[in-house]
Order: sequence, then C-alpha cells, then structure tokens
Amino acid sequence: MKHKVKVTVIDKKLYPELQREYCADPQAGACPCYHVGDEFLFCRDDERDDFWHMGLNTLVKTTADPDTVAGGPKLPHCSELWDAISHYIYTGLQGGSIMRGWMREENTMIACCSDGTRPVIFKIERIDEED
Repeated sequence: MKHKVKVTVIDKKLYPELQREYCADPQAGACPCYHVGDEFLFCRDDERDDFWHMGLNTLVKTTADPDTVAGGPKLPHCSELWDAISHYIYTGLQGGSIMRGWMREENTMIACCSDGTRPVIFKIERIDEED
C-alpha cells in the first residue's frame, strides 16, 4: 500500500485587534501565503520526497498565482505552518494514524499554523492507494 497526504486550506482567520496591540506592523492583515481552497499533495516514494523539501511544489489547486503560494513551484511551505503540521504529514506518508480517537476518521486531522494573529486552518488527510 502506498500513502499520500492531501492538505487543504479550509479557513483563514484574522485578529486585527491583536495585530494592532502586538505586531510590528499593526496593519499586517491576513496571511498572504495561503488561500482558502488551496490544495497540496505530498508524496514520498522512490521518485519524489516532498517531505524532505518542505512541500516545495506540492500545490495542486489554487485560485491565486501559484508562484506566490507557499508550497507552490517557487516557495516551500511557511516555517510556522511546517512546524505545526509536518509531523502529521510524515505520519500519514508512513501509513500511520494521524489522529486516532480525536477525529471521526483516523486518517484526518484539522490543524492550524501557529501565527496567533492570522492563523490558517488546514485539513490533513492520509490517502491510501494500492500498489
């Protein structure tokens, strides 16, 4: 059995009151790296190792210019996001349970980056395929 991991941006939040109070740029705004609906597909096999390359060029769907999206052909994933979800991706690529007992399906996890003033929320899914 082969395993891939699909990551989808399902929401973006913005807390302008926190940005005004704490950020060096009080008008920083929403995250520019991702867009709701962006989809990424991670593979790790003899031909590709997207995990090793921080998801560079894993973008498979976007409404934005792919060159400006983290995970697109020119930018690896944001370090704040990668730190927050890379262990789920690695576990899924190895065929493991991403969040057994917490989510309805053990191959799925909802997680977000650690930017507290403008978090982006992702759905992470292990996809199982026959060899």
